[in-house]
Amino acid sequence: MQEAVIIKALSGFYYVKCDGKEISCRARGRFRLDGTPPLVGDRVRFEHTQDGSGYLQELLPRRNFFIRPAVANVDYLVLIAANVNPITDPHIIDRVAVIAEAASCGVIVCINKCDLDPGDELFEIYSGMGYKTIRTSAKTGEGIDELRKAIDGKASAFTGNSGVGKSSLLNALSPGLSLTTGEVSERLGRGRHTTRHIEFFTLSCDTYIADTPGFASFDLTQMAPIKKERLQELFPEFREFIGTCRFDDCMHLKEPGCEITEAVKAGRIHPSRYDSYVKLFEIVSGFKAWEQK
Repeated sequence: MQEAVIIKALSGFYYVKCDGKEISCRARGRFRLDGTPPLVGDRVRFEHTQDGSGYLQELLPRRNFFIRPAVANVDYLVLIAANVNPITDPHIIDRVAVIAEAASCGVIVCINKCDLDPGDELFEIYSGMGYKTIRTSAKTGEGIDELRKAIDGKASAFTGNSGVGKSSLLNALSPGLSLTTGEVSERLGRGRHTTRHIEFFTLSCDTYIADTPGFASFDLTQMAPIKKERLQELFPEFREFIGTCRFDDCMHLKEPGCEITEAVKAGRIHPSRYDSYVKLFEIVSGFKAWEQK
């Protein structure tokens, strides 16, 4: 058997890159039976068949994986946002960032279309809390070199709401990709889906990037179950205050003596981030105990 990485999954076929060749594979039935379907980014062992295709035989241990987007072994989730048609709701960024933090995956916030609107508030929120935050324009080339440097040598998945320019950014990073891009509806303020599946592309010999479908194609109410007590740890700017509240079991909602709510009042935590924490706390509080991790 040979080892390879799944670079694309489409219509029941898994495409792996091995010795410079792309090989289409089917998955053995055992993957469905044990509830671990292969994902793009998975390292696998496979066997060749006589017709030049193959069968996946074994999944190698994962470093991490995601339900939305469905990828594995990712170093960075690059969250693409914009402050112009379509405008990105910060809560969407925060929800996906929490999922990344729970998987011990790095986060890069990329504010695209900065030639039209610099997205000052988004930049303030995410650069102020410590995330690598880059302003880019696929049209003018602003920030492209900085983004390329940030993801160099890593496996990154680009994700964001439809129409923010994920595919355009990938084309700017690697013009040879020639990915399809779509127009944004001025009336509806959202883009058409141009990415129908997840696929890893090679930017350099050790740099991999994936375009993923826009958030509008996802069920955003679905997120990996997280213990409500753990949620506070997934907001990096909260961490210095955890354990300093009056009550050891403070959940940072309306409890007296809460250092996190005081930090919000003092401007040390951005209000929109705290609002996202409250909304997400309500979601994770609804998970059953056996679902949480």
